Amino acid sequence: MYQPQLDIEQDKRQLVMADADIWLFHQIDTGCRYDELLSLLIDNICWRQESITLYGKTHPQPRLSAWYGDNDAHYSYSGIQLKPVPWTSTLSDLKARVENITGYSFNSVLLNYYRNHHDRMGMHSDDEKELGRQPVIASLSLGEERVFVLRHKFRKDLKTIKLALPSGSLLLMKGDTQACWKHGINREKYPCGARVNLTFRRVR
Repeated sequence: MYQPQLDIEQDKRQLVMADADIWLFHQIDTGCRYDELLSLLIDNICWRQESITLYGKTHPQPRLSAWYGDNDAHYSYSGIQLKPVPWTSTLSDLKARVENITGYSFNSVLLNYYRNHHDRMGMHSDDEKELGRQPVIASLSLGEERVFVLRHKFRKDLKTIKLALPSGSLLLMKGDTQACWKHGINREKYPCGARVNLTFRRVR
């Protein structure tokens, strides 16, 4: 498992990687206990199971998702067109906290709900044109710890990176990360609890 370098002053760790700018913040302040926030999101978010088409075949995504944001924050990926649901007070508060920690502003958030060990996220990059050339994405994890996998798109000499993301952690990806790396969440071999991931972003 990859071990980032610690920045004691900022309580954050930098992933030392080629062609990437990634920081991991540990145990951020979300305003309430992580388990309470997880339950609140699971019970109150308008979850959907989208379908994607790959190589001419349509499949349901192996997780639930939701898109919230400003009125004009329309977004599309893998053939899915997303119209934002208005911010809830909980999501608006989380956005403000993430903005204060990272120093970046966001106008939308994609939430993913991994219900159990079967749910996963395939390898991909968040490089859609709506996000700009060097998107800044802040990813907050709540619930079960899952392994975040990173793989360089072009350099076969670089090893695949596996990073455990505990509840309450915030992963900040910026610079050339999306242009040069893919990331995903694999299925787990053994049963595990629920996880909700919130990826704050700015749609142009």
